[in-house]
Amino acid sequence: MKIEFITVKTDKFTPPKFDIYEQLDKFLPDLQENDVVFITSKVLAIHQGECIARDSILDKDDLIKKEADYYIERDLEQEHNVMLTIKDNIIIASAGIDESNSDNYYVLWPKEVDNLLKEIRAFLCNKYKVKNLAVISTDSHTTPLRLGVSGIATGLVGIEPLKDERGASDIFGRELKITRVDQITPMTSMAVWYMGEGGEQTPICIGRNIEGLVFNEKANTNDFFISPEEDIFKPMLKTFYEK
Repeated sequence: MKIEFITVKTDKFTPPKFDIYEQLDKFLPDLQENDVVFITSKVLAIHQGECIARDSILDKDDLIKKEADYYIERDLEQEHNVMLTIKDNIIIASAGIDESNSDNYYVLWPKEVDNLLKEIRAFLCNKYKVKNLAVISTDSHTTPLRLGVSGIATGLVGIEPLKDERGASDIFGRELKITRVDQITPMTSMAVWYMGEGGEQTPICIGRNIEGLVFNEKANTNDFFISPEEDIFKPMLKTFYEK
């Protein structure tokens, strides 16, 4: 079967608050077993009311520092107008705070996103009478030493994020000892590519007929993360954690 990415056009999610369940009821097509539903973090945040009027904030940097888990102080001479931060175990610019498509609001990241995704998944499973369903929240981010943005998962429920290849052999019979394949980021990047970054008004995408996925209603983002102490990028991450 051919893999599909089906974008869902919705009404405008207008800050400071807009109900996502109404939009899911109104625009989502019938879901099938083994579907993956991608939803942008921005509309999840607007659903929660995680929006702050821009004219109420005197210094955006103060807001970024408040929202970030860790941050690097802004270099006043740097070319790019962002602060480098870690938020919810993800390296992201400016704690994920967004001004695009936000109607003069700062849109923050959603709070306790996995809990929200769990609620949305339960709602969708009940409505469409499906058992195997994943829901993933998305955002765009930049990759070091690469131009352009791509999609990243900021939360997930209902699907195992990793394919464990440890113990398998390569083509020459050499045992793989550390290889675990990230199954979420490639799908998410493709979904975000389909959803677009501008005025497409398609903040939801359905991935269908994607083979090899393992659905598990107990799986969540914690299964995806690694501590900075174990990360191969630990020497670089010290810049954050020593602040």
